[in-house]
Amino acid sequence: MSVFTKIITGEIPSYKVAENDDFVAFLDINPNAKGHTLVVPKKEENKIFNLSRVDYQKLMDFSYTVAKALEKAVPCKRVGMSVIGLEVPHVHVHLVPLNEMADIQFSQKVKLTDFEFRALAKSIAVKF
Repeated sequence: MSVFTKIITGEIPSYKVAENDDFVAFLDINPNAKGHTLVVPKKEENKIFNLSRVDYQKLMDFSYTVAKALEKAVPCKRVGMSVIGLEVPHVHVHLVPLNEMADIQFSQKVKLTDFEFRALAKSIAVKF
């Protein structure tokens, strides 16, 4: 069971910003930039291209909606997207507010307090 499945089942707390029957989006607790959000299918799958075409498209549609909300809530030049998936064997899309290229390179991190995470999650929150 992946750490993301544990977040989905509530075994591990998270700062959720969006959820529907198939997907959940929550703030990355080790963010590259303020607002760095992970979009995850509730069904655990290791590789993104192992998803069916339909599920892949649904993941991208859900990610689009979250990215639009993120763009409104966090001042940035754009929202970048990355799918790497080597750290956790569960498909996940990184949505990262970008102001400079270093924000998407996973080499610098920002620190937020619990209060800041909660306020940020509330400001991004998407209703489905």
